[in-house]
Amino acid sequence: MKNILKTLALGLGIMLVTTSCVDDLNTEPLNEQDINAANAFDTEEGYSQFLAKLYGSLTLTGQQGEYGKPEIPAEDEGTTSFLRMYWSAQEVSTDEAVTGWNDPGLSDYQEHTWSDNNGYLQLLYQRIFINIAYCNEFLRAVDNNIGEMDEDFKAEVTVYRAEAQLLRAMFYYFAMDLWGNVPFVLPEDGVGAFQPEMIQREALFDHIEAEILEALPNLKDPRQNVYARADKAVAWTLLAKMYLNAEVYRGENRYNDCIKYCDEIINSGQYNLIDNYRNLFLADNHQYRSEIIFPIAEDGNNTRNYGGMTFIIHAQVGGTMDADNDYGIPSGGWSGNRPSTSFVERSFEDVTGATDKRAIFHTSGQSSLEITDPFMFNQGYLTGKFKNVSSKGIKGKNGTFVDTDFPMFRLADIYLMYAEATLRGGAGDRGRALQYVNEIRSRAYEDASGNISDAELTLDFLLDERGRELYWECHRRTDLVRFGEFTDGKLVWDWKGGIQEGIPTASFRDIFPIPAFDLGLNPNLKQNPNY
Repeated sequence: MKNILKTLALGLGIMLVTTSCVDDLNTEPLNEQDINAANAFDTEEGYSQFLAKLYGSLTLTGQQGEYGKPEIPAEDEGTTSFLRMYWSAQEVSTDEAVTGWNDPGLSDYQEHTWSDNNGYLQLLYQRIFINIAYCNEFLRAVDNNIGEMDEDFKAEVTVYRAEAQLLRAMFYYFAMDLWGNVPFVLPEDGVGAFQPEMIQREALFDHIEAEILEALPNLKDPRQNVYARADKAVAWTLLAKMYLNAEVYRGENRYNDCIKYCDEIINSGQYNLIDNYRNLFLADNHQYRSEIIFPIAEDGNNTRNYGGMTFIIHAQVGGTMDADNDYGIPSGGWSGNRPSTSFVERSFEDVTGATDKRAIFHTSGQSSLEITDPFMFNQGYLTGKFKNVSSKGIKGKNGTFVDTDFPMFRLADIYLMYAEATLRGGAGDRGRALQYVNEIRSRAYEDASGNISDAELTLDFLLDERGRELYWECHRRTDLVRFGEFTDGKLVWDWKGGIQEGIPTASFRDIFPIPAFDLGLNPNLKQNPNY
């Protein structure tokens, strides 16, 4: 179904790298099926396999299917999946998700009580930095060997290198957004034990920007690469997101630049909103490349793990939901996550989906919309946004591990970023901004009945509209921080601050603490304020 997944299924075996003590990657494999830095680049095929490993690190956890040979030690290997851990940090800490699990560390997100010993934060931190290490290893190998390649393969590897450089920039972007100042390792630092220096957030912003701009000329044009691999549009999207948040990251207004790169995507002529919003989140959403700019690819046979989209779909299903027929997971739901009461009430006047089709909620069998006890999954409305069922009603090929791709970047977000950057003072066209917002809403309502007027196009409206359009797509925490509403703003939601009504929390929690384990290993690191 998806070419990249055939390569991901090889399960490349690369040894763990931490941020404070960079271990030698040049270790012989335990068996002939494992590939690592000692032999990965012995053949031309090895470069494409290692590149697939970089993409696979967005969701996969280990070297043999659903569990076994984990890259990061954990009691539950599924919690070492990047997408699972990133989703939890971006969603459970906001009004978009309330967890029904009392897992140590997870409810800290919900209550804004995390510390530098939080296990979930530690696993996310480790996953991001091991992924950076993989990218560094690939870039180092290419730079060391490209002079010996024939011209045709050199041209191909030059594209590979640009993709790896962009992925590395993307992982550093996540680190910058989540922690601010972080350890910094470059490919030229090599391998072997050492203690990286800490880079300040402003300097890291500049580095990421330079890396993306350097990679851009060698990336393929929009939609000209293999499905689920990066192209110029992915780079433009990442730049637009950085510039939209530049006042948070480095105290600088870059809204004009945000608009510039949104325009690059829009004016490429390669993207449009698909007709049916709900089809974006189904098992055959790989066919919607015209809207999904960058997916994290999943396949029930070839990317089996208990993180990624398998986690997102299973964790949303419980109560009287028909896990088998409606969601394509006969193995059953996990009764984990649902939206907060506040989010449902704030976002949708009609929760049935009869008017705004983005209201994808399950209310049957739920005792109330109010959540008086987060661990009672029969309280609150459930969401069925993601399914392991195709647009034709066909279940995914595996009853546990799903085929549904995660839409990391898509066009609707670009439209909303353009509108927000324009309202914040960027040199965009307000009429176009209104047009883009109403295109999104016309799709949602299936007619013009939900369209807004120019007077209704405000920043407060856009924050709500981003919630309606993009909920559970890993944007909410970053959005709320940018709007000043994540911690001590006027916006509260149930169980924020640890009480049902919700209370403002301290603003230092706009970024997470550097995990204590890394501080203990590396004296070059300094904890974020007030942790």
